[in-house]
Amino acid sequence: MNDRPQSLTAFLRRFPDDAACASYLHEKRWPDGFVCPACGACKGWELSSKRWTWECGECGRQTSVTAGTVMHRSKVSLRTWFLAAHIMATHSNGMSALQMQAHLGLGSYKTAWLLLHKLRRAMVNPERDLLVGDVEVDETTLPYRTKRDPVGGGQGRSTIGKMVVVGAVELLEGNAPGRIRLETVPDYSGSTLKGFIRDVVEPRSEIWTDGNESYAGMTGYSHHPRVIGNMAAHILMPWIHRVFSNLKRWAMGTYHGLRKKHIASYLDEFVFRWNRRRWRQVAFDKLLGLSVRIPPMGYRELVEG
Repeated sequence: MNDRPQSLTAFLRRFPDDAACASYLHEKRWPDGFVCPACGACKGWELSSKRWTWECGECGRQTSVTAGTVMHRSKVSLRTWFLAAHIMATHSNGMSALQMQAHLGLGSYKTAWLLLHKLRRAMVNPERDLLVGDVEVDETTLPYRTKRDPVGGGQGRSTIGKMVVVGAVELLEGNAPGRIRLETVPDYSGSTLKGFIRDVVEPRSEIWTDGNESYAGMTGYSHHPRVIGNMAAHILMPWIHRVFSNLKRWAMGTYHGLRKKHIASYLDEFVFRWNRRRWRQVAFDKLLGLSVRIPPMGYRELVEG
């Protein structure tokens, strides 16, 4: 399969204006025809007096193609939303809000920040399957920074200025890496780490970890601890360490360190692109498809995390 994402020229040809974007959203939201979100009726018509709005033939409710989605009540044009989604889904490293503001010619940093965080909310499929089969699991730390501070970071396993991140990577045939999951956790305790595994890995799977005693006594899985000793960790567990290495490089390169309050949404962005790195042509369609299914969230809710 051709891994090359759609070129910007082809993308602009596909979505030349807001009307083309609205038509696409309509197909994503109502693939079998309009369905009223209020009464569930399938009878309705598009209004000529309101752009991209349908009126229910049963209850009379009027619904735009963006109502109840991440684009709900946005003043940003649909084409700008689509351009931002295209960049986030296909650009190997994504973009910071400052870069996106300049790239799209947005009027303010706040607008770019809000747009990106809303799209990040659509990067997690609420119906996604659990990892299955052979799965490597390990923990790492990420430095974080506040609004004023430079990147922080304590020493060793200290969590001062760091966030603990636990990760899992599914191993495919030939020991190739498949899907991943990443999550911030408060500590390295057994209940925390084993709880993460239960949340993201199918029972009866094969779990490969290092010699961390927190994983001892795991039930419902076949556990294979590997005592690292003097051997480099990435030799025995290469793929989860490759994931962590790429994550840290991305966090420091694109964002110059992540904000602790919003770490979960940044991890979701990284996971979304990693899991679709071989299918970047469909990543944009997946992102916009999820965008019409995710409830809207206001600026205050996003800022407060």
